Amino acid sequence: MKKILKYLPIILLVIWLFLVSISSPVFGKVNNVVSNNAVNFLPNSAQSTKVQKLESSFAASNLVPAIVVVKSKTVLSLDQIKQLNTLPQLLTNVTGLAKIKNPIIGPIYSKNHLAAEIIVQINDSSATINSSITQINSEVKTNLSSNLKAYVSGPGGVLAALENAFSGIDGILLYVAIAVVFIILLLVYRSVILPFIVLLGSIFALTVATFVVYLLAEHNIVSLNSESQGILSILVLGATTDYSLLIVSRFKEGLMDLESSRQAMMRALKRAIEPIAASASTVILALLCLLFSDLNSNKSLGPVGAIGIIFSFLATMTFLTSLLMLIGRKVFWPFVPRYTKNDKVLDEHQLIPSKSLWYKVAKTISKKYRLMWSLILIVLILLGGFIFTFKSSGVSQTQNLLKSSGAVTGQKIIDANFPAGLGNPIIIDVASSKIQQDNQIIKDTDGVYATSITLNQNHQIKVVNGLAQINAISNASPYSLAAQNLVLTLRKELAKVDSRALVGGETAVSLDTNTAAARDLRVIIPIVLVVILIVLIFLLRSILAPILLILTVILSFSATMGLAAIFFNHIFHFAGSDSSVPLFGFIFLVALGIDYNIFLISRIREESLKFGTRKGIVRGLRVTGSVITSAGLVLAATFGALAVIPILFLVQIAFIVAVGVILDTIIVRSLLVPSLAYDLDNKVWWPSKAFKK
Repeated sequence: MKKILKYLPIILLVIWLFLVSISSPVFGKVNNVVSNNAVNFLPNSAQSTKVQKLESSFAASNLVPAIVVVKSKTVLSLDQIKQLNTLPQLLTNVTGLAKIKNPIIGPIYSKNHLAAEIIVQINDSSATINSSITQINSEVKTNLSSNLKAYVSGPGGVLAALENAFSGIDGILLYVAIAVVFIILLLVYRSVILPFIVLLGSIFALTVATFVVYLLAEHNIVSLNSESQGILSILVLGATTDYSLLIVSRFKEGLMDLESSRQAMMRALKRAIEPIAASASTVILALLCLLFSDLNSNKSLGPVGAIGIIFSFLATMTFLTSLLMLIGRKVFWPFVPRYTKNDKVLDEHQLIPSKSLWYKVAKTISKKYRLMWSLILIVLILLGGFIFTFKSSGVSQTQNLLKSSGAVTGQKIIDANFPAGLGNPIIIDVASSKIQQDNQIIKDTDGVYATSITLNQNHQIKVVNGLAQINAISNASPYSLAAQNLVLTLRKELAKVDSRALVGGETAVSLDTNTAAARDLRVIIPIVLVVILIVLIFLLRSILAPILLILTVILSFSATMGLAAIFFNHIFHFAGSDSSVPLFGFIFLVALGIDYNIFLISRIREESLKFGTRKGIVRGLRVTGSVITSAGLVLAATFGALAVIPILFLVQIAFIVAVGVILDTIIVRSLLVPSLAYDLDNKVWWPSKAFKK
């Protein structure tokens, strides 16, 4: 048994090397199992989902319209019109063109004769769409004169633009995050070797986690989209580094009063495993709460993120600790901690010099704790008030693209010159026996420009399972609030006369997504708070302290969202936010934010058992201040790296988590929590009697 324990670090390293060797080949194949189809993220009960499932029966295949829009500075000349009239024939050789009668519609000229559009129906496949859009752009550029500006927009153009924007998510994003973390670790440790070891553990954890996620997605056990893929990378990198910082800090403490590296690590593990396990459990459980979501896109992030955190924990507890044991104190070179041969309990001045920042912060709190928590509460409450100005009713796919593209420019031209819904209609399935009555109701509804009934090859109304299909063109942009209100009106009016009527299409997808997201926010937030509260109660053997921590994290979240609202609305001038942003922001800030409170309060509890509550608070803050703040900066930097992907959703998540974590670690965890706990003294551990001295 002793021999096994002696060689255990080597055995664990070999196991990790084996896991990475079989996982690495899959790392570049993850995109093969990624799906970004918005309809697939909706619950089966949504009307837009039901319409989408019937669409293949009506259209013979799932189609995505790409809209070629052409703009002239002056009224189109006869020569220009001739060019446009010949363009549809040239587009018939485009790869992925739908195999239906009349896959190309147009050209359709605007009333002012300044623009024209051609609708090209292509198959709904991410690979086909990108290739098709590339060919369409090439044909248009080759065959139109330079005085005509042409763009490929519509759903097909937007999907291709989104795919291009996401193309750097498994390359640029990871490289930027690793570079930023490496620099921070270098500044924190002032060691040449340690940053490489910590990052290697993070990369190993991510590689194996990605392999597991790939296998599950390949067998349809979990679904994976580009956003979840990007968040997985950042989450694993940030969490592994955070856990590593805590272990390394404890290991360094042990090396100062224990000569053996093995003994120092065993003591570090004994003291750090409980808070790290509690931290990992909190994040895992919070992420798994997303399984209660109506949106499948949220559900997918739950298990995907949980798998990432599991391997972050395992990599820290096994791979990192094994390497540290084998290398020993040399890992801190050139600033190697020396064995001091002191008593079993290190004096706090040995751990944190009296001239250090955290020594001064702890001293200030012990003298002005009530003034400090009062001022911080006022500021956080004021910032939190702006949360009600946060816009999360959803944005259009073109607004979600922050990088300039033909799809965005083309949509603006379409909105300015054509009925905005042309090429992206509201799709309505109705009882075939009531087709004429329903069609008239739709035509008479304010906001509807025109309708058309889907016909079969014999030019008769096509019927599928007793349903017929009507396409309604909206006057409003399909991505606007006005178009969503039109969908609501149509559903309400049609339900009065046709119980089988279903209103779908891209606008309905946006509406149903917003509805489901609002429901998720109401349901999941209370569940997450209860789960975290239970974990904290078991960890701290207290009720008051966990409640205090939960309240401070909620306050921190509210202040962060209020601050985000100020920046998004008045500085960055974003059109709004995806409806899932508040929920994702809450999950990450509360689950990850509570981590730092766990690291702090568990150390305070440990010190309080020896020195009493108030001295324990001062000592705990002094010895954990730098390591926890460093961990917060690492996590903020890793999530901040998401901003390199020009997608509004990811940029906003990057801002919210980065700002929120910094606010939490520097203000809430470092000042507010210790000040409140200091004021409460022994009462903070109620109802535990262990601290009544």
